[in-house]
Amino acid sequence: MTDITPSDKQARAIAAIKEWFETETERQQVFRLFGFAGTGKSTVLKFALEELGLGPHAEDRPGVVTATFTGKAALVLRRKGTPARTIHSLIYSVIEATLEEIEEAQKQIAQAEIDARSLTGFDRTAAEAAIEAMRQAVRDMKKPRFALNPDSPAATAKLIVLDEVSMVGEEMARDLMSFKRPILVLGDPGQLPPIKGEGAFTKEAPDIMLTEIHRQAAESAIIRLATMAREGQPIGFGQYDDHAWKMRMAHVTPDQALRGGQVICGRNATRFQLNNALRRAANFGGSALPTGPGEKIICLKNQNDLGLINGMFLTLSDIVDEGSLYFSAIVTDEEGTPIGPPDKNGKPGRLLLYKGHFEDHVALDPHRHDRDWRDKRKLTEATFGWAITCHKAQGSQWENVVVWDDGLGRTEQDRRRWLYTAITRAERGLVILA
Repeated sequence: MTDITPSDKQARAIAAIKEWFETETERQQVFRLFGFAGTGKSTVLKFALEELGLGPHAEDRPGVVTATFTGKAALVLRRKGTPARTIHSLIYSVIEATLEEIEEAQKQIAQAEIDARSLTGFDRTAAEAAIEAMRQAVRDMKKPRFALNPDSPAATAKLIVLDEVSMVGEEMARDLMSFKRPILVLGDPGQLPPIKGEGAFTKEAPDIMLTEIHRQAAESAIIRLATMAREGQPIGFGQYDDHAWKMRMAHVTPDQALRGGQVICGRNATRFQLNNALRRAANFGGSALPTGPGEKIICLKNQNDLGLINGMFLTLSDIVDEGSLYFSAIVTDEEGTPIGPPDKNGKPGRLLLYKGHFEDHVALDPHRHDRDWRDKRKLTEATFGWAITCHKAQGSQWENVVVWDDGLGRTEQDRRRWLYTAITRAERGLVILA
């Protein structure tokens, strides 16, 4: 299968997974294989599945279902030859309120507002509170909801493998476990947890914790710097090898940052500022909307029927402004494959893209997306991707990365996780700016 020979610790991990799967899954549904960057979790997984004789799941041949939290992480695995999908698409069906249901709810709000005008005192206050609750309910109706899919392949698989599980929360973990299938999770407790709460799988003690960084990874300055970040060691300014530096923000121009690789930051406010500066440096700053090939555009919403994945970078050409809410373009994905609804010849045609996320870079409107909900449902959502947040970057890697350290993190642990996750998005070249 491979010319890699597992280390002694990796071999013990492989044996432990095999022992668990063959004899202990009735007692223990979840096996946690954790390890920091460079410790070889993927190597252990490959050897363990080979030892167990398990292949990809199929209807006529139950096997392994592999899933990740983000669509981009699943895409990365598929490109490496592992069939993978998002956890959402694996175990949930999408439920969306109809336009009629939403319009009826809005009519009820309008009537409640009329009725409240005749009230005074406590009755008026109570009515206004009820109206605000109705408004929130309508806002929730405009978002897709997820219902557990009893016919999911997870129900018949011999084994569910979850990769990059640090962002999986409690509710999703419970839903996964409800299928009562053995679950092998690969996690890195040093990475960012979900935006709200803690990671359901990574907050528990691992069955196997890989800490020994294999030789090739140990030679990487990126791994050394990531380890320092995770352990809370101060990272001094300077050069760490031919491809890794820490520098002061004031000493780096937008043009230099542009050439440094994918820029990753912490806060959305920073992302807006950086995208504007980097677009100007790349001579794209004259328009609020993308102007053509060369612009870095990142997809923000899965559209499975078109092959669009949240976190995928897109190339736009032949852009036409179609009005107040959207523009159209010829779109290709990261591999140059055309993406779009079929035209009359059955080939991918022009894609309609929502303007709002791009216009937020010029004038942030907190009510824009709620106001545009009806039209957004029919449009592709994307934004400028010259700079992205670390949460959006999670599950992806780039050859070269610029980490713009804007101080995100309420606690010391938050800071460590953020910086560690950002650094480990780099494969070869890294510049940390602080």
